[in-house]
Amino acid sequence: MFTLSTIIAGFTLAQNARRLSEHTLADYANTFRKFQRFLDGDPIFGEISQTQIESFLASQTDLSRKTVLNYHTGLSALWTWACAEGFAIQNPLRMIERPKPEQRAILPFSESDLRALINAISRSKSYLNHGTASSHALPNQDRNRAILLLLLDTGLRADELCQATVADLDLKNLYLKVFGKGSKERILPICSRTAQALWKYLAARAALPTDPLIATEDGAPFDRHRLFKQLKNIGQRAGIADVHPHRFRHTFAIQFLRNGGNVYTLQMLLGHSTLDMCKKYLHLAQADLQAAHRLASPVANMRL
Repeated sequence: MFTLSTIIAGFTLAQNARRLSEHTLADYANTFRKFQRFLDGDPIFGEISQTQIESFLASQTDLSRKTVLNYHTGLSALWTWACAEGFAIQNPLRMIERPKPEQRAILPFSESDLRALINAISRSKSYLNHGTASSHALPNQDRNRAILLLLLDTGLRADELCQATVADLDLKNLYLKVFGKGSKERILPICSRTAQALWKYLAARAALPTDPLIATEDGAPFDRHRLFKQLKNIGQRAGIADVHPHRFRHTFAIQFLRNGGNVYTLQMLLGHSTLDMCKKYLHLAQADLQAAHRLASPVANMRL
């Protein structure tokens, strides 16, 4: 008889072997830790009932439905692995309805937002210095410009940016190789301006191929926490709220479609397994076109 903790240990080893992202592994660990705490012990894995799992999910009343969905997904992955390895007969999560996450509005950056963010890279916010308004130059301007342009130009995920190495970047052929969810490799084209920003940043570092593409001051790779904090700070200086990597991803997707990009190409660039999310972007882009047509229609404006 295997206990829950034993099964979790085996599952974790298996997922490490698959080279899942640190973010995914941390999500799994958090889910299992909370589930074990809820059960208040280390029960025999095969004796855990569907009712206990349902009660655990139902007890998470202070969390968003998206977070509860993550718990459902993590536990389902655990039982799916256990069934495949012969430690369980069936996956009870298949009998438990998946929570539907909240439909959050997609709010891309405007062009003025993006210009303000770029401008906020170089100088601090204004402050009084002996009664005179002043500001000072900020460090890491080249790095932060490279981060903003790369996020906007490719729509890559936070983890993909943090895990990229110098060797993954091809400045001659203008692309970045990334490894997304499930270790799926994607080739993301970049424009010349983004390439120039990356070249300037890397040239000043004298970076080696094995070095992280985006590094801290001591040469260590960026992590999600540091990236989110860096973008938040830039947003605060620019006077723009809710600045995070996924908002750049939204902005890339919508601008790509507005500028004539193909939705199927967008799906490949974003690394989505289905068109569902891309259809939402397409709907927003088409709404923009309709609004622009109402303003610029020759028939309407000439009152024919």
